[in-house]
Amino acid sequence: MARSTSSSHGGASDTSRRQRGGKHGASKSSASWLKEHFDDRFVQQSWQDGYRSRASYKLLALDEKDRLFKPGMSVIDLGAAPGGWSQVAADRVGSEGLVIASDILEMDALAGVEFIQGDFTEESVLEAILTILDGRPVDLVMSDMAPNMSGMSAIDQPQAMYLVELALDLARQTLRPGGSFLAKVFQGEGFDAYLKELRSSFTRVVTRKPEASRARSREVYLLAEGFRG
Repeated sequence: MARSTSSSHGGASDTSRRQRGGKHGASKSSASWLKEHFDDRFVQQSWQDGYRSRASYKLLALDEKDRLFKPGMSVIDLGAAPGGWSQVAADRVGSEGLVIASDILEMDALAGVEFIQGDFTEESVLEAILTILDGRPVDLVMSDMAPNMSGMSAIDQPQAMYLVELALDLARQTLRPGGSFLAKVFQGEGFDAYLKELRSSFTRVVTRKPEASRARSREVYLLAEGFRG
């Protein structure tokens, strides 16, 4: 698979996003962003429930609606740090399941999760994932990856689409027939073409916008089920 090192990604948390110079830092003072962040009910709920990020509630809502997980499943979580999605996945698949998480950022160890730190645009990360799988078919590939946001859509959107295209490429290589793919995608140039590409490989594709996804954000989650293999 041809790869470029021109893009990077971070994890699912708002803290990670702020570290990557996201739109909050570009459009607001740090103080006002922090106030919004800590006043956020999903942030507060994550502290009470022991989740590592508010992003956990996006995945919990998606699982409640679409029944993403079953015990014993094999799951790949891309853009995983600080581990909010991996926590949910590991709990749902149980001790017989497998969760492989990857991010360019560090992530503290999680029980039941194999973590690979590295830039997903580099071939070595794919090779490490395949090594851990050791031929085991994957039931679900999840991507919450995002590029380092500059605040300029002409730069950010192509980079974001490049990352989800790489995630789809990995899904096509690793998913079992009938498997599922879940990806955060930013609406804009390339979105419709990506949707069409998903529909060519999966029997069902739906768009989701969980409550924990901020209304002003262009992010949506595309769930593709029934991989044709």
